[in-house]
Amino acid sequence: MSNAERTKQFIIEQTAPIFNMKGYSGTSMSDITEITGLTKGSIYGNFENKDEVAIAAFKYNVKKLQDAFSREIDKQTTFKGKLLAYPQLYSQYANLKVTKGGCPILNTATESDDTHPILRKYAERTLIYWKEKIISFIDQGISAGEFKAKAIDTERTALTIIALIEGGVMISKLTGNLNDLSNVMHSVSKVIEELE
Repeated sequence: MSNAERTKQFIIEQTAPIFNMKGYSGTSMSDITEITGLTKGSIYGNFENKDEVAIAAFKYNVKKLQDAFSREIDKQTTFKGKLLAYPQLYSQYANLKVTKGGCPILNTATESDDTHPILRKYAERTLIYWKEKIISFIDQGISAGEFKAKAIDTERTALTIIALIEGGVMISKLTGNLNDLSNVMHSVSKVIEELE
């Protein structure tokens, strides 16, 4: 890595938690310079504008989340096990300390839906990727004989799983009650169990 690449990576790593906790609108250039210890000139020497920093921070947060989940999913030997990794990990999300401020997909989607079309697009792409991954696990589970083939609408099931997970994260974050998250993840597990 060159010095410029190291500096850029440093900026991304330092600002990712701030953007995830405070959002795009709530994160100021002063926040960015304070957390990095760099001047505005240094920031703008590595990024064209705040949008570029925010997008890089979002991608960084999502990659951290995806990597943590992929490690657990890859350990599973069945497609049911791979799907159950989501509610199992999300039920302990607060203790995983993967990304400060909670789920970057939920945070970014909620903030950017009407105010920041570029970030909204990145959040949408991430959500679609997640949905397609779940659909793939279900389809492979059907092919392997783990799940009943005729009774499953794979897209609806994938969307239900994601909606329950993100809704549970939002509710528990709002109430500060981790039991709410645990209860919703129990419902996600039940949806997956019923695929058999």
